[in-house]
Amino acid sequence: MADGLRLAGVGVVTVPALRAERLYRFYRSGEEETMALRGVSLAIDAGELVVVAGPSGSGKSTLLACLSGLDEPDGGFVHVGADRISHRAERDRAALRAGRIGVLLQTGNLLPHLSVAQNIELAQRLSGRGTRPSPTRLLDSLGMADRAAARPGSLSGGESIRAGLAVALANAPTVLLADEPTGELDDDTESLVLALLRRRADEGCAVLVVSHSAAVAHRADRVLRLHDGLIEAGEAA
Repeated sequence: MADGLRLAGVGVVTVPALRAERLYRFYRSGEEETMALRGVSLAIDAGELVVVAGPSGSGKSTLLACLSGLDEPDGGFVHVGADRISHRAERDRAALRAGRIGVLLQTGNLLPHLSVAQNIELAQRLSGRGTRPSPTRLLDSLGMADRAAARPGSLSGGESIRAGLAVALANAPTVLLADEPTGELDDDTESLVLALLRRRADEGCAVLVVSHSAAVAHRADRVLRLHDGLIEAGEAA
């Protein structure tokens, strides 16, 4: 449906877990203006794993930042379920993100003065949600149980990604957004992370992954291709 709502049986209308409507984002540097997003619309249902692919500079990271409420679009809106996250006060966006969205960025996912387990516990306190997975269980699912007490500075690149994913999953999110979550992983660890992302989607989380990886795309329900700030095509994986 044009407004992002979907029919689910007779007389029942469902709302996508994540919906973006005609997102525009531009940046100015002196006299020059760069249009990073040029009217991007998408909708992701609970239980879907969707990959956003595209060349460097196509707007993928900007899109993820707008979807998560970490950045504001210059035009258009983002909804998480029935709630609008865009064009609201930063404290309101932060509260909605803490309670319902898990975000894995390429950097900056962990506070350096806290251990891995303490980073997870902090994210859980900020979420305000009653039912949350234990830090030990999260880390064990990512093969990181033995690194719970480690500080971020002592982690390898692959360990940092997995620890950041544990933090992103700490609030049992309804929407998970991940930027290149397998970029520095070996084949075995990539398979472990992909199985976890697939399992989260199968359990009802809406998962959107920005990735160049063919292995990630193979696990997805759909692949959206972004080029010059526009979605070119959506296809089954």
